[in-house]
This record gives sequence, C-alpha cells and structure tokens, in this order.
Amino acid sequence: MTIVLLPDTLDGEPVLPAHVQAVRYAADRPLPAEADEAEALVVWGSSRGWLAEAAARLPKVRWVQSLAAGPENVLAAGFGPEVVITSGRGLHDLPVAEHTLALTLALVRGVPELVRAQQQHRWAAELGGLQPLHPEGSVRTLLDAHVTVWGFGSIAARLAPALAALGAHVTGIATAAGVRHGFPVVTRAALSEVLPGTDVLIGLLPATDATRHAIGAGALALLPSRALLVNVGRGATLDEEALVAALRAGRLAGAALDVFESEPLPSDSPLWDEPSVLISPHAAGGRPVGAAELVADNLVRFVSGSPLRNVVQR
Repeated sequence: MTIVLLPDTLDGEPVLPAHVQAVRYAADRPLPAEADEAEALVVWGSSRGWLAEAAARLPKVRWVQSLAAGPENVLAAGFGPEVVITSGRGLHDLPVAEHTLALTLALVRGVPELVRAQQQHRWAAELGGLQPLHPEGSVRTLLDAHVTVWGFGSIAARLAPALAALGAHVTGIATAAGVRHGFPVVTRAALSEVLPGTDVLIGLLPATDATRHAIGAGALALLPSRALLVNVGRGATLDEEALVAALRAGRLAGAALDVFESEPLPSDSPLWDEPSVLISPHAAGGRPVGAAELVADNLVRFVSGSPLRNVVQR
C-alpha cells in the first residue's frame, strides 16, 4: 500500500489508483503519526519551516508534489537528491492572467486615482467626461497600446490573447526568439529596441540567478515616461529602489505590483506611499485550477513507475 499525504488546502478529492491510501493533514500543523510511512507528499500553503520539518521527518518520501508554480520553498526544504519534486506549473495560468489583466486595466483606466477621489468624497471631473483617446504623455487605453510581456510562458499564453482582444499590440521577451502562441517574441538582447516604444511592461519572470533585478535601472531607463509597469512574476526580478527612483523622477508613469522582494511588504517600504503605485498582496495566484486532476495523474504515474509531469530539475 502506497501512502500519499494530501493537505487540507487541496480542493477536491483526487481519484486514487488501486493500492494507494490518502492521509489528509493540516497544512499549518504537525503531521499526524501515520504520515511517517508516506512515500508521496502533496504540499500547498505550508511554511518554509513546516517543509523543513517534513523533509527531516519523512525518510520514506520519494516524491513531493508542490501545487505552486514556483517550488522554491520545497527546493529549499532539504529533501534528499533522490526525492523527485514536481511543480504546479500550469495550475495558476488562468487566475494569474486574470489578475494581471485586472492590474493592467486598473493602471490604464486610472482606478487608483478614482479610489482616492472617492475616499475624499470628490467628484473627479478631470477623470470623467470628454477625454482624448490617446492623451499626450499618458496611456489611458489598451487600444493600440504596445504591451511588452517579459517572461512569455504559459501564463502569457493566456494573457496575450486577452490583451490583443482589447486592441493591444503584444510583444514577448523570452530566452529564445520567434513566434509563440501567435505573438512575436524577442530575447533580452533586444530590450533597447522594444522597451523605448512600450506603453505597458508586464513582468512574468521566474526567480532565478539570471532574472534577479532584471527589471532594474537599466531596463526602466529604456521605457518612455508614459509607460506603466505591472509585475506579477517574482519580487526578486524587480529592483524596487530603482523603481521608486524612476517614479519620483517622473521617468515612469505608474506601477502595479503583486510580488515583492520581502513579503509581506514591510510597513516602512516607500512603495506604500507612492501615489502612482498600486499594491496587491501576492493575490494573483492562490487558486490552482485542476490541482486534484494533476495529483491524480501523477499518482498513477508514480505507482506505475512512469515519468511524472512537471518534474523540477535540481
């Protein structure tokens, strides 16, 4: 009998193969005694400390399924090199694309200014009534806007068509140039060609050594002053000090951020008080779509010895 540990944060009940027993556990509490015999562990919503304790306590575990798209916490927990780790890549594409579109539209349509006016009980006449479609020096519509998506993977595959449906011209930046999902994609070497004409820069980059502060002073300096920045990838990919400097110098029109280098965002961060910054508390994901199906499929593969889906290279 193969025992798999399932967190109470997993919605739905995966269909279990024959001779597989599921043990439910609380994602924020110590594991039950019967967990010691488990060979497979599904994790979602547990802290780094909890994961480190699990890695030390579960000597029989041979596979860990993270439901997060980026399994950094699981990789850092201390599971042995013989343990296969799989990610939740693909489970968050739709929710993250939806939230990214919401943040983009909020910036473009001036929602932060509207909310501030409402709090002041002020009818913001300057934001309503007759308006130019393309006012000089600002971006107020996605129609004919040039949107650059940096990190053109599966989330961008969902997001780009929605942007295009609203009239945007979408260009991707990835590790290899070409055409993906019907959209032109360039490499980082072409930043100086793409960013000066960008109206909205969307960051969907993963956190790696190569992407740390990729959206930094150099990249921000290439953007026109009307440009807006939306970062929903990983906080480490954005140089927050460089962003604040660009905003205060008037070299960038605004930003919407869902991820930060330190989370929760410290109360003394200058980002809180920047009027042109919209802060979202890492809210884009958190709703894995199809998680039970992925777990069920990988369980079948695990007990049969077949290759697992979404294996993370270590």
